[in-house]
Amino acid sequence: MNDEEDTRMDEAPPAAVTLRSLLAFEDGDALRLLCAPDAPDTAVRRIAVGLDDLSPGQEGALLLAVGAPPDAGTVREAARRGAVAVVLGAADERLVPVARGAGVALLVRAEGTDWAETAALLRSALSYAGVGRDAGEPPHGPQAASSLAVLAARVAAYVKGSITVEDTRLRVLAHSATGDGADALRRTVILGGRVPDWRVAELRRSGLLRALWTSPDVIHRPADGDSPERLVVAVRSGREVLGSIWAAADGGALAPDAARHLRTAAALAAPLLVRERLRESGTAHRRETALRGLLHGLGDRRTHAWSLGLSPDAPCAVVVAERRSAGPADDRSLDLLVLEMSAHRPGTGVLREGDRLALLLTGEGTAGDHERTVRSVARDLDAALSSLPDAGAVWLGVGPVVPPERAAASHERAVLVVRALREREARALAAGRPRPARFSDAAGVGASLEVLRVLDAARPVWESGEGPVPELVRSDLASGGELLRTLAVWFEAGHDVREAARRLLVHPNTLRYRLGRVGERYGVDLDDPDTRLLLALAVRLAVPPPG
Repeated sequence: MNDEEDTRMDEAPPAAVTLRSLLAFEDGDALRLLCAPDAPDTAVRRIAVGLDDLSPGQEGALLLAVGAPPDAGTVREAARRGAVAVVLGAADERLVPVARGAGVALLVRAEGTDWAETAALLRSALSYAGVGRDAGEPPHGPQAASSLAVLAARVAAYVKGSITVEDTRLRVLAHSATGDGADALRRTVILGGRVPDWRVAELRRSGLLRALWTSPDVIHRPADGDSPERLVVAVRSGREVLGSIWAAADGGALAPDAARHLRTAAALAAPLLVRERLRESGTAHRRETALRGLLHGLGDRRTHAWSLGLSPDAPCAVVVAERRSAGPADDRSLDLLVLEMSAHRPGTGVLREGDRLALLLTGEGTAGDHERTVRSVARDLDAALSSLPDAGAVWLGVGPVVPPERAAASHERAVLVVRALREREARALAAGRPRPARFSDAAGVGASLEVLRVLDAARPVWESGEGPVPELVRSDLASGGELLRTLAVWFEAGHDVREAARRLLVHPNTLRYRLGRVGERYGVDLDDPDTRLLLALAVRLAVPPPG
């Protein structure tokens, strides 16, 4: 590159994109964000390779610290030279305060990824993120566009018809406006967001799908009855098929040169479809990683909150939904909750882990306002579950309203609330009482929450204990646990022999005989308050609640 070219580059620097949008193209396998930048929309203009590639006066560089030691000195020097983000070959959490103090974002290259791959990935992402920003208006044909929707509208004007852009799963990614003359199939596809199954089967039988995915040409389908004339072309990046663009006559004939315009549109759509694919996978992966870290207290919580787009003082709370693990295999209760949240609160963070669903709800206003909102959401979700035929049991626990960096505390409390709800329901049903509500916050379950915290703290001490009570527990568990289950019901009935016998479906004398065996065989004195307290604790730890 000569000096004249360098001067032109300085006079017309590339358009900037935000670090957040840049990272949306990366699926998390090559880079890991250790420290978020101070600003929510930090601008990145170029990728610099090595400290020597940082030019004075050129702000907005993301530095790949090739050849530099992964230490505090490199981070500070990069910041001094104008970098807004630094990617190190290796790093640890001890560098997070250094980066935060220097005002730069800190990332680390994943093990097994070389610098060339990382540079290519980031430069491609920078190019795709900025696509269409500086595109000029060509004299003839569709122009580069900043989005698939804009491109679809422009192409429709040139081909004199309706345009639909679809991915390889035949999902509609964008479409032009639908005119009065649009056929029923187009309306069905747009309303459903994808090509219906019967239409896919028809395209396969006719061989059109195979021709579409294997041919670089524009495929023409003449009008047939109520079906208007159609053109379709595959969108490719090299040999990889990314999707397709369909043009349909809309109350009139397509333009004579429609095929040429559609071919041009396919070339313009390629980077946009790559961007769509990368953004879909990369953003989802990063959001899930950040949400999991925030809810479980893993890594730098401030960075996780930044990755999720949360301001430091935004009120948030966690709602945990948990279904019965032994429920029906086709139970779709948690899927219903995800759909409910997507429809009514699309900004909610959703983390699915087995039979448990964690919902991070953020809001505006005061903590009290958000607390009422979250309780209302939990109540609505419970009502939605109740209306689902043959739905399995699902319990909803509401955590306290906290700042994003304390979301793990809200999640932990919501999980405890669910445990308390499940135990409360099991005790109520065992006693023949009506089933209590399946949603609550901490206040609604009372002392049960603190009891569970005490039990969790006592478990390690108990498991290493010795003496008559631990011996009774180990021996009875080895022989089936009948005595422990009897004691559990006896404690639950408040030491009332007749009530406990009724719940156990045995004669009171049978229960007295079993209780007598506790002292005779194991030397455990049920009349001693301390022994009884220890035994009650042991029974709660050893006998899982039913349900």
